[in-house]
Amino acid sequence: MGGRFGGGAPVPVPDRPAVDPVAQEIAQMGASVDSLRAAVRRSGSILPPVLTSQLRHLGDLMRDAVADIQIRGCSTEQRVLLNAMICDYVPTPLQSYLALPPAHHEEESSATFMFAEQLATLEQTLADLLNQIRIGAVEELSTHGRFLADKFSAQDVSLQLQQPVSERDPLRLEGQPWHH
Repeated sequence: MGGRFGGGAPVPVPDRPAVDPVAQEIAQMGASVDSLRAAVRRSGSILPPVLTSQLRHLGDLMRDAVADIQIRGCSTEQRVLLNAMICDYVPTPLQSYLALPPAHHEEESSATFMFAEQLATLEQTLADLLNQIRIGAVEELSTHGRFLADKFSAQDVSLQLQQPVSERDPLRLEGQPWHH
């Protein structure tokens, strides 16, 4: 009765699961990629087709990179680079380009050419980053394979069945003579 009216032991509160800051960061990167992709779609009438194509492709690569690091993981440096690309290296020049007067949005303008070069550099950097992440996964798998081969190819006496010293007749009971 005391527990119902406040006189008993306190009711235990279940612990909240620990929040993984890396998982949160990766989730935030995914949301930022989605926001960037939406901004590119909204700007489609302003951007020349060459930039729209590059930005959409870059957005797809970023989405793939975020999915890869959710599955495979990556180093802190790789995560920081990817986050900077998603949150700064692409959106900042995009905003700057969109802020230019309409005459600079022509397909042959120097501003379009300059932005296209920057996007090509970012695309190459992102492709290299994805390759590094995937190579890291391959190396990890290879290392694990070598570990298993080393671990189980050596003859471990404790894992082997012991052979009986002499052949024993399975039909004969121990200690009893054999009768036909």
